[in-house]
Amino acid sequence: MAARKFDMIVIGAGPGGYVAAIRGAQLGLNVAIVEREHLGGICLNWGCIPTKALLRSAEVFHLMQRAKDFGLKADGIGYDLDAVVARSRGVAKQLSGGIGHLMKKNKVTVVMGEAKLPAQGVVSVKTDKGVEDLTAPAIVLATGARARELPGLEADGDLVWTYRHALQPRRMPKKLLVIGSGAIGIEFASFFNTLGADVTVCEVMDRVLPVEDAEISAFAKKQFVKQGMKILEKTTVKKLDRKPGVGVTAHLESAGKTQTAEFDTVISAVGIVGNVEKLGLEDLGVKIDRTHVVTDDYCRTGVKGLYAIGDIAGAPWLAHKASHEGVMVAELIAGQHPHPIKPNSIAGCTYCHPQVASVGLTEEKAKAAGYSVKVGRFPFVGNGKAIALGEPEGLVKTVFDAKTGELLGAHMVGAEVTELIQGYVVGRTLETTEAELMETVFPHPTLSEMMHESVLDAYGRALHI
Repeated sequence: MAARKFDMIVIGAGPGGYVAAIRGAQLGLNVAIVEREHLGGICLNWGCIPTKALLRSAEVFHLMQRAKDFGLKADGIGYDLDAVVARSRGVAKQLSGGIGHLMKKNKVTVVMGEAKLPAQGVVSVKTDKGVEDLTAPAIVLATGARARELPGLEADGDLVWTYRHALQPRRMPKKLLVIGSGAIGIEFASFFNTLGADVTVCEVMDRVLPVEDAEISAFAKKQFVKQGMKILEKTTVKKLDRKPGVGVTAHLESAGKTQTAEFDTVISAVGIVGNVEKLGLEDLGVKIDRTHVVTDDYCRTGVKGLYAIGDIAGAPWLAHKASHEGVMVAELIAGQHPHPIKPNSIAGCTYCHPQVASVGLTEEKAKAAGYSVKVGRFPFVGNGKAIALGEPEGLVKTVFDAKTGELLGAHMVGAEVTELIQGYVVGRTLETTEAELMETVFPHPTLSEMMHESVLDAYGRALHI
């Protein structure tokens, strides 16, 4: 069978790949996309979307338990875990189906199968009908990543879970150990804790959510502990003794001492590894560093016509970063002149309770980079909308360059901060200084007013605290 020819082939139909395919098609390219499992990739099917559906159920359950605080009555409050999971899977299925529609709408050829690159410009796809070759002068790697598994902590789907198992739990954990307090770990810890599990979070670093600003991390930890979580920092899980049908004995090492603790379930959330295997990348001359493809600012791999976007191309491992890289690469392939992505202007969001969101440099990193900084803070308890919502626990923090007024970073913890953070992202993209932010009129009563107050506070002008 003769190889089918395209202008651009995308390998992987996650939020980076399918967006790259759509943008390429919009620009008049003949595009094919290869996917081995589900359109939408991990994000839509096993990551961002279904976890947020689970967390929404937990949020509603939490509010129902607080009904009295709002002058309401709610008796016999409970939940059906199977129904909660079914709703989450339904949301994922709906959106995955929507990607199929978008492919048809944009006339993108979808090829379901396992891809390999036997030569430059060639993609060999193993499908259920055999092997088919596709050719194109431009190929985009968007194969994503999967859960990292450490020796001795491997998931078995019964006693030890990855995020996939946690999304379709075979039982409600009674005593749960979460290894790792990054976004994935802390979100599942928050979900199961809200539904009543006895949750312990183990973090090898000196604080939970270690990539966040230290002050925000400390605030979040205080709230987690208040909710009943046990937080173990500077602690390593050395070994798991599994007892089928009974539980797990975890060997926990801290400050040179080891202790054991019993759990019925463990979730391992110790990072991700890029899906770089079995593609033939090394034979083409692609450089791989710690399971991630090495690229330049425009996602070029150094091999002519070969690009890598999203999680496979390294940090930050965020769906929205992947999507914008997909757009940039498609425009580059189509002969346009897009701007490269700026990692420090990409927001990170964690949907635990309370939510955490940030963009740019932390106070510590700004100082380490040599900046003289001005720092502003404003607590949720000083905001009328937050109090009316019954969500007075939170903090907005802004970091400015004292010399130029550049917004170096913004960091938040509290209700709906994952929605608020985009205001600061826009500000950084427009290269806004404190002057423009101070002169911006924020609507009242809204949570967004705290963003204004935090900016004012950095310059000694806060009005409501």
